[in-house]
Amino acid sequence: MSKDNETSLNKTHEEWLSQAATLSEALPYMRRYAGENLVIKYGGHAMGDDALAKLFARDVVLLRQIGANPVVVHGGGPQIGEMLKKLKIESEFIQGLRVTDKETVDVVEMVLAGSINKHIVSQINAQGGFAVGLSGKDGNLIKAEKLRRTMRDPDSNIERILDLGLVGEPKEITPHILDNFEESDITPVIAPIGSGPKGETLNINADTAAGAIAGAINAKRLLMLTDVVGVLDTTGELIPELTASEARKLIKNGTIEGGMIPKVETCLKAIDEGVEAAVIIDGRVPHALILELFTEHGAGTLIEAN
Repeated sequence: MSKDNETSLNKTHEEWLSQAATLSEALPYMRRYAGENLVIKYGGHAMGDDALAKLFARDVVLLRQIGANPVVVHGGGPQIGEMLKKLKIESEFIQGLRVTDKETVDVVEMVLAGSINKHIVSQINAQGGFAVGLSGKDGNLIKAEKLRRTMRDPDSNIERILDLGLVGEPKEITPHILDNFEESDITPVIAPIGSGPKGETLNINADTAAGAIAGAINAKRLLMLTDVVGVLDTTGELIPELTASEARKLIKNGTIEGGMIPKVETCLKAIDEGVEAAVIIDGRVPHALILELFTEHGAGTLIEAN
């Protein structure tokens, strides 16, 4: 045997050992999540990068194959913005939320429940899964009401109600339609569109929708893919685990700030509604879902009940 062939054989043997060790580490975690509901909020860079999107779809298929019940709730802000720009429809943002009139909500529904939703479904199916696309309007899955925000005038100190148009927040989740999927091998992929009191279409923040659905179906995990590594401490280091009370303290003292606040608050609300734990994951990392669920070190910040 030549030296090159011997090196190749040794390398292959090392790779086999590494793969065996990985599977051995993952096995207890696979058993933990078999039969459990996992709600995954999918968006950001993970959804916009073709290579990461393919890996995400493959990971969702694997979750179904080991017996877990993944439910995907997706966003699509950048894609909505691009379509509105093409159609020359101007958008206004207040407190980070898109003011949504009738013309805008029609575009939002077309992009979210149409092109984006079906693209994700196709990706999962292409990896050997069986996915079906829904919006929150299907089967009255998400009954919503108009979102109300207030703003205090800095001069008069008078608080006024902001009208964000057809922007909603979940009022009631009807999980019956998801129960049917749980008993099959079908993975639901949900666009965050809800039905208002008069049947009107309401645009719902994807994080908020995912958190509400997770609470309604007693999910074991709410997994929120983001474009950051997780919750950071004051030195910029990742905090791998937090209790709910610790997370609230970090919001109060300003350690958790900016756009991370609503994400953490969504996690906390889901935990209050019965979700065992919520995780903020860096979706830019390949196989982030698998790293979080099936390895000891995880891939983000896990927040659990006290």
